[in-house]
Amino acid sequence: MGSFKVFSLAVLCVLALNFYVGSAQLKTNFYSKSCPNVESIVKEAVAKKFKQTFVTAPATLRLFFHDCMVRGCDASVMIQSTPGNKAEKDHPDNLSLAGDGFDTVIKAKAAVEKKCKNKVSCADILALAARDVIVLTGGRSYPVELGRRDGLKSTASSVHLPSPHQNLNQLNAIFSKVGLNQDDLVALSAAHSIGFSHCKHVEKRLYQWNSRSKVDPTLNAFYATQLKQQCPKNVDPRIAINMDPVTPKKFDIQYYKNLQQGKGLFTSDQVLFTDKRSRPVVVDWAVNAGNFNKAFELAMTKLGRVGVLTGSQGNIRRMCDAFN
Repeated sequence: MGSFKVFSLAVLCVLALNFYVGSAQLKTNFYSKSCPNVESIVKEAVAKKFKQTFVTAPATLRLFFHDCMVRGCDASVMIQSTPGNKAEKDHPDNLSLAGDGFDTVIKAKAAVEKKCKNKVSCADILALAARDVIVLTGGRSYPVELGRRDGLKSTASSVHLPSPHQNLNQLNAIFSKVGLNQDDLVALSAAHSIGFSHCKHVEKRLYQWNSRSKVDPTLNAFYATQLKQQCPKNVDPRIAINMDPVTPKKFDIQYYKNLQQGKGLFTSDQVLFTDKRSRPVVVDWAVNAGNFNKAFELAMTKLGRVGVLTGSQGNIRRMCDAFN
C-alpha cells in the first residue's frame, strides 16, 4: 500500500511538472517574428463571422472551454471522427456544440495561413477567438498567452465535462483536477451570460424536481413560469432558450444579478448563489464589474494554460479538423 502511495505521488508530481513547464513557455508575443499580425488577422476573421450570426460568440467561447477541459488546450475538440476513431467532437456532451464555433476557428485559420503558412496552431487561434468574441459582446479585452501546439490525439472516451445538474462539490472536483479553483469556476460560469441552451437541460427543474415539489424551489417563480411557456411538457428537447433572460446577447455581470434573483438557468448556475461558500463572490461581482473582469481574465488565462503542448510537443495542423 505504501509503495502505491509513493508511485501515485510520483505520477502527480510528473503531471504537475509537465503542466508548469508547458504553461511557462507561453507568452503574449510568441509570434512577434513568425506572424506579427496574427491577432489582427484572427480578430478580423472572427468579426466577419460574428456579423453573419451572433451564435458565433457563445459557440466559440464554449468550444474553448470544452477543448481545454479535455486533454488540455490543444484543439483536439476540433478533430473530425474517422471510421477508426470516434473523436471528442462526437461525445454526447459535445454534440450540442454549435457548428458556428468550429467554423469560426476554421475560417480564422484559413486567413492566418494566407499570411503565415504553418506557423500558428489551431489551439492558439481558438484561444484568441474566444477572447475576441468576449469583446464583441461587450466584455473587456485581455492579453492572450500564445505558443500552444496542436494535439495528436482526440478520443470521445476521454471526455469528462461538468454537468448542468451538478452541485458545488462536484463542480469544484472537476475544476480542481485541471488546476482551477472555486473563484475560477464562478468566473468562467459567466460564459452563460450569452447564448442559449436547450429545454432538455431544464426539464427536471421545471417538472420532476422531487417528491415534495415538481419545480425546483430555488427557481424564481415568475422565471419558472416563463421557462414552462418556452419549454412545455413533451416539447422537442432541442428547442433553444436563452441562458440569460435579461441580456442574452451581452457579456456582463447581469449573470450574477440573475443568480441573486433565482434566475440561473441550470442547477450548476443557481448553486453558485445558494451555496454559502460561493455566494459572497456572486454578490460582489453582481455589483462590482471591475472585480469580475480581473477574476475572469485570470480564470481565462489559467484555463488557457491547462495541459498545453509546447516546444517540440504536438504539431501545427494544416487543417484544424484533421490530423496532418
